[in-house]
Amino acid sequence: MKSIACIDDFCRKITKKTVLIIDNSPIHQNNVFWDKEKEWAEKGLEIFFLPTYSPHLNLIEILWRFIKYEWLDINAYESYSALVEAVEDILIKFGTKYTINFA
Repeated sequence: MKSIACIDDFCRKITKKTVLIIDNSPIHQNNVFWDKEKEWAEKGLEIFFLPTYSPHLNLIEILWRFIKYEWLDINAYESYSALVEAVEDILIKFGTKYTINFA
């Protein structure tokens, strides 16, 4: 599994206690993943699972909500290539033209 290999690699680089916050995606909810938690904990990595359906705590969900409901023009849905181009444009300009103010 790529996610396990990625976390294994990450564990080799940490030098102090670290908390990794992840969602409850099916890729994170299986015996192989759970079996690795003890090994990762011994290396200083604690896994914290977000509560079920908690988009307000998952930053990517906040970003996608802005993209879908605020920044994406209706014309982006004319074709797959138009949608990809529009989303890529938003992501490239995120932080300059497109910003999220949490205040």
